[in-house]
Amino acid sequence: SMKWLADYVTIDTTPKQYSHALTMSGSKVEGYTVEGAEISNVVVGKIVSVDKHPDADKLVVCQVEVGQDAPVQIVTGAPNIQKGVSEGALVPVALHNSMLPGGKNIKKGKLRGVESQGMLCSLGELGLTIHDFPYAIEDGIFVLEEDCHVGQPICEAIGLNDTCVEFEITSNRPDCMSVTGLARETAATYNVPLNLHTPVVKGQGGKIGDLLSVVVENQDLCKAYLARVVKNVKIGPSPRWMRERLRACGVRPINNIVDITNYVMLEYGQPMHAFDLKYVEGGKIVVRNAKAGETIVTLDGIERTLSPEMLVIADAQKPVAVAGVIGGEYSGIMDDTQTVVFESANFLGTSVRTTAKKLGMRTEASSRYEKGLDPHITFEAVQRACELVEMLGAGDVCEDIIACEHYDKALKTVRFEPDWTNEFLGIHISREQMVEYLGRLGFVVNGDTITVPSFRTDIEHKADIAEEIARMYGYDNIPITATRGVAQGKLTEKQKFERRVNDALLAMGCYEIMTYSFISPKYYDNIRLDKNSPKRDSIRILNPLGEDTSIMRTTAIPSMLESLARNYSNRNLDASLYELASEYIKTGEDTLPNEYKTVTIGLYGQDKDFYTLKGMVESLLKATDVTDLDITPVKDDPTFHPGRCARLSVGGEDLGVIGEIHPAVCENYGILTKVYVANLYLDVLFAHHATQKQYKALPKHPAVTRDLALLCDASQPVHELEKAIQKAAGKLLESITLFDVYQGQQIEKGKKSVAYSIVLRAEDRTLNDQDVEHVMNKVLKALENMQVTLRS
Repeated sequence: SMKWLADYVTIDTTPKQYSHALTMSGSKVEGYTVEGAEISNVVVGKIVSVDKHPDADKLVVCQVEVGQDAPVQIVTGAPNIQKGVSEGALVPVALHNSMLPGGKNIKKGKLRGVESQGMLCSLGELGLTIHDFPYAIEDGIFVLEEDCHVGQPICEAIGLNDTCVEFEITSNRPDCMSVTGLARETAATYNVPLNLHTPVVKGQGGKIGDLLSVVVENQDLCKAYLARVVKNVKIGPSPRWMRERLRACGVRPINNIVDITNYVMLEYGQPMHAFDLKYVEGGKIVVRNAKAGETIVTLDGIERTLSPEMLVIADAQKPVAVAGVIGGEYSGIMDDTQTVVFESANFLGTSVRTTAKKLGMRTEASSRYEKGLDPHITFEAVQRACELVEMLGAGDVCEDIIACEHYDKALKTVRFEPDWTNEFLGIHISREQMVEYLGRLGFVVNGDTITVPSFRTDIEHKADIAEEIARMYGYDNIPITATRGVAQGKLTEKQKFERRVNDALLAMGCYEIMTYSFISPKYYDNIRLDKNSPKRDSIRILNPLGEDTSIMRTTAIPSMLESLARNYSNRNLDASLYELASEYIKTGEDTLPNEYKTVTIGLYGQDKDFYTLKGMVESLLKATDVTDLDITPVKDDPTFHPGRCARLSVGGEDLGVIGEIHPAVCENYGILTKVYVANLYLDVLFAHHATQKQYKALPKHPAVTRDLALLCDASQPVHELEKAIQKAAGKLLESITLFDVYQGQQIEKGKKSVAYSIVLRAEDRTLNDQDVEHVMNKVLKALENMQVTLRS
């Protein structure tokens, strides 16, 4: 609230300029809003007369003074506007062509034949509630009891004209989660005086020791616990100025005591809590760890089970609040509350965060405590609360205070090194200027020692001091300097290779996907992985989001099948996907796993079959300059179809597997069509790719083509035949192409016919018949050794 901020600093600037200045000094502004900006042409009016509508029993016709030459006539059906009762009342009047919140435009018109030149407004129509003005009613016209005059703009009359600035406070600056903290930043940014208020409490309500005692059992989790008692409490609405400030900061006003605790939390950043003393059994507060199985019904009416690591505020019998998170059901302030205990405490941030997470809740208090608050402000906060009680006449404050403090009150110090700071920041400013900047922020420089203010819990070493100087100097004033050294950013050879793989697969029409590396153990069942398979021995995550994401995958095939299944269920009739996925293979119980990157390809569709996938893999190898591929049939992999699966190797090293997914696996994923998957090791591809391109001149001499029709066993892999032909033909072989495989009546049972087109060429001469005959004889002899003959 800019009105609230004005209590501490005086600046003459626009909200936009203010937002920019604070952002540039390190307190990032998300935006700002002006209350009542949606309201226009709505003024304070005085009802002169009220008459019955001639044609409607539930409508009345009002003559209303609005500061113009003559009264305006307004027709209303509000039940609280009656003849003889409402004359002289001040009300909000939306005149002709006025605007209300939500973009509602009010224009003059006729109601049952009687002209109405505007509208009388309720609280809701102004965007307000009964909490903003407790004396008003919810279902009628807002009758003003404010000190205002006829014709005055309504936003000005009711204080609906504050400017609210929204900051994004980083977790290391809990001191800025308060009006006083942002006032310090504002004063430092604009280099203007900071006018902080020191609370003064008279205390005329007797001795606190007669009513209350406090014991802190766990002093590690509770660094400070301060309490003051207020007797003869008078519950009622807060004054308008307090309600306005709370509303501007997004807090709903409730009653004077509750509002005081919220007001102090916003002002100082110190969460406050108020207990009704009659619900504190034995008049004793004990700060202790919860007992196993202990429960508490919190202010939201939910019973919560506590655990021993949680800190609670208890009375002689039971917990009455969860420390730093939320109060108990009977700790709230009721209409009949007579005696109140104000608590101002400092709890260990990590403990509060752990407790809030386990209880599944995050409150205004816990969000502040978990960032690590300054324990020094607990005293000022409880004093301010009691000062406000006396200021509002809400009760009698007891004279003394209970203070259980268990923290080192000595302020931190950091060595001041101006030369190092200049070198570190790349600037050149004097020591005196640095001292001036630090003085604005509350630091005290004495020689080479900087004394850090208690509220700056984030300052630890000289780099933090350099940051403070940099933001006061202005980040935009720091000169641009070139990076020292000769290192230049560039892609590694491995990264370049990965891009080649990506480009090749994209060129083949595949879409890249990205899936999570953590999966469910059930995924292994879905792909029918053998119960004793070493791939089931996965790294288990210590704090998983759930059972479905509890282990690190040892194979990327289930993740690919999940993506294919999702596409299939969404009626995508054709899919070609790929992923550069990571797999994690366990190496031991207390050692990090080996992480392998794989190229996983998945297909389904009418024009897709095993040979489509095989061709894609071969094209990928060609694009990445990988040769010497070997293919071995696989019949015992339960994930794949036993007759349509192969294991690939390059240079004798295992490259991966390709094949058609087993129908039972497809059924597990709800896919009612054939699916083809390849899973290749990227590291093996990279290790065997040609690092340099070899230039080969265009041929000068003609080629010779020969066709071979061979007869072999039906089980003979044709890839082995190709390798034998390549080896026998030697350097003269330019290419070999399989163009026919036949089994039928003309071929004896158990045999198949395989036909190849062989192209021979020499680089230095034209081949003659003797050259070709010599090569073909060598090829046939090699095939004959494999029991392969020419087909007659």
